[in-house]
Amino acid sequence: MQLKHEENQFKQTQFPITLVCDNIYFQQNIGSLFRIGEAFGIEKIIFLGKDIPLNPRKINKTSRSTHLHVPYTVIEENDTLINYLQENNYEIISLEIASSSKALKEVILPSDKKIALIIGSEINGINEALLAISNQIVHINMFGQNSSMNVVQAASIALYEFTSKMI
Repeated sequence: MQLKHEENQFKQTQFPITLVCDNIYFQQNIGSLFRIGEAFGIEKIIFLGKDIPLNPRKINKTSRSTHLHVPYTVIEENDTLINYLQENNYEIISLEIASSSKALKEVILPSDKKIALIIGSEINGINEALLAISNQIVHINMFGQNSSMNVVQAASIALYEFTSKMI
């Protein structure tokens, strides 16, 4: 028998993960990232870019009100974000197919650091300045002809892998 939401048996847990969204502008994706972030117990979301469309009315449709429960901030400039991540000693992990990327299942999550998971824009992926400061670059192995997937789907897979290793 299917359980109702209030009957689920999951233990609420918060993980030391910050989701960094590099110039993600599609409101459906933004709302869904809040929903996925809340489902996986992340600490917060950082949106990098100018004029990020955080209209609660439009985001709520896909976030299902989780945008009210996941702390977030907007940082407009790359340099400001880079300084923040480095000064706060994050393990910076970019989710991107790159010449130096390794399979997601090979990610190493240090137990003594918070994790910054960087995901890229719907059009251009992660910018080179962020890739350059990444401690690890990981990709999701795909077996079809396509070499990319929706940013929310990719973030979901990565967060599942990360939290599974942290339990």
